[in-house]
Amino acid sequence: MNSFWALLSATLAKDIRLEWRSKDALNSMLFFSLLVVVIFSFSFDPNAEESREIAGGLVWVAFLFAAVVALNQTWARELRNQVLDAYRVSPAPANSLFLAKALGNFLLVTVLEAVMAPLFIVFYNLRALGPAWELIPVGVLGTWALEVNGTFFAAVSIRTRSREIMLPLLLFPISIPAVQAMVEATRIILAGEGAARFWIVLLLTYDLVFTTACLGLFERVLNAE
Repeated sequence: MNSFWALLSATLAKDIRLEWRSKDALNSMLFFSLLVVVIFSFSFDPNAEESREIAGGLVWVAFLFAAVVALNQTWARELRNQVLDAYRVSPAPANSLFLAKALGNFLLVTVLEAVMAPLFIVFYNLRALGPAWELIPVGVLGTWALEVNGTFFAAVSIRTRSREIMLPLLLFPISIPAVQAMVEATRIILAGEGAARFWIVLLLTYDLVFTTACLGLFERVLNAE
């Protein structure tokens, strides 16, 4: 158990340090998200009520597509430097590597959301009529849903010839329930149409099911040819 957490923390620290130095994924994600915000703000000028209805979809679609940019780079460094081959022949627990990668992606997208959320509020004149604190569990659970599946399917597609295309093809269909829950919960909270408890519980259940499935299957993916 000590080796599990030691490997997890070492891998996570290494990924954060490399990203802090290069900022490749973060800069790409910020640029993509900013482009989405600006383009949609120029395309239409909704009133406050219309903004609350559509903002949830715009926000989460922007974050989903931006996250794919980072996910495509998740395993690239490890593949280039034969780190994955070293993991395969070592006695190190495979799930510690997976969780470190998923947590690293989660932190990266969380930083993106923290930076972009004020811009969405300003550009679309948003104000939550419902309990605004519920946006926190929606954001945390929704982001984890995208990142845990994205990290797993990035590992599945890393050895394919067209992994940049394969990852969205695998990730987007299986993320539909989570994306719908995030969009509906955000819309309900912003429009003040009641509590978003059902969608939050759905996100929590989704996270538990797919996190367990990814942890159970990752070792086979890592050792696959």
